[in-house]
Amino acid sequence: MQGQAQQQAYDRGITIFSPDGRLYQVEYAREAVKRGTASIGVRAADGVVLVADKRARSSLMEPASVEKIHKADDHVGVASAGHVADARKLIDFARRQAQVNRLRYGEAIGIETLTKDITDHIQQYTQVGGARPFGVALVVGGIENGEPRLFETDPSGTPYEWKALSVGSNRTDIREYLEEHYSEDLSTDEAVALALEALAEVNDEGLRPEGVGVGTVTVDDETFHERSTAEKEAILEEHGLLAEDEPDEDDAADADAADADAADADAADADSAEDDASGDAEESGADADEE
Repeated sequence: MQGQAQQQAYDRGITIFSPDGRLYQVEYAREAVKRGTASIGVRAADGVVLVADKRARSSLMEPASVEKIHKADDHVGVASAGHVADARKLIDFARRQAQVNRLRYGEAIGIETLTKDITDHIQQYTQVGGARPFGVALVVGGIENGEPRLFETDPSGTPYEWKALSVGSNRTDIREYLEEHYSEDLSTDEAVALALEALAEVNDEGLRPEGVGVGTVTVDDETFHERSTAEKEAILEEHGLLAEDEPDEDDAADADAADADAADADAADADSAEDDASGDAEESGADADEE
């Protein structure tokens, strides 16, 4: 009992290390990230690609209200996995940092600098009592000095640079696919296709244009662009990743009615055949009596 009480004490306090040097609240924040829908980042030779799974929980929800990909500055895009509310707070912080850098130094903020500003802010919430860590991981991608850069932020406040990565649910499976198919000389369009193919690998239902988010930043214009629904549909169709349309309710009702009519017809045929068989049996019986 005493050991359980001590475990709970380490579990509840973000400022208290466990005897083996762990911060349990940070680990729980990582679990919150794993429960979020996946976001993927791929660094191409001429740009950076961000892809996010933004499927709506209900057909009544507006797809545009699902926030997974954000523009932090003209040359920077961010994708998130985990608690959306936490992600929005960090996105707002990143935008302020980018604006301050432009006003103070007259130039765009570096991708690495911006990522470390975000992770410094995240880290503060791992050592302050009365607060909790951010339950979200960000994929930060953009162009710095003419070169594409791609970073990940962790709930502990640690930044990592990647060539290709995935955060959120099915992270391991998506990363294995990326490791197998990634190449450093990919173009931006090829990187978009790779990220969508990796996402489709863990989605048995296929992909729909309104259920994915795609953002790119290229070296040519150094401007973040989020692809429209029509563009996403064309890309998915080109690579054979577009989910098949489900039948309309009217079509399904007509199909059910046709099946019911066919079943009734089969039953009528069976009854008719049974009556014929009964008649033949009666005639045979009558012939036998006459004999």
